[in-house]
Amino acid sequence: MWPNAVANALSRFEWAFKQPGRYLNASQAYSPGIEVEDARDDLEWAMRHLPPGAKRDLGRLIARIDEKFERRTLPEPNYIELAIFGWWWTTMRER
Repeated sequence: MWPNAVANALSRFEWAFKQPGRYLNASQAYSPGIEVEDARDDLEWAMRHLPPGAKRDLGRLIARIDEKFERRTLPEPNYIELAIFGWWWTTMRER
């Protein structure tokens, strides 16, 4: 990973969660490669490579992020094939 990759991923979620509304707004997505789903991929990758103590700490943050992300998105059955990349790719935002 590149320097500050985890901090960058966390800041993308912080920005997204500050947006108003019940659901995350699809029109506020930046562009492919820097959306919150990509940020969640980065966090998952980091978890696989961290030592145990750091992994536990980041895992607690990710658990809170996942809970909020799941609450602010809708399930999208048409994206089920993307589940191999992570459950967060099988959700959609308000349209």
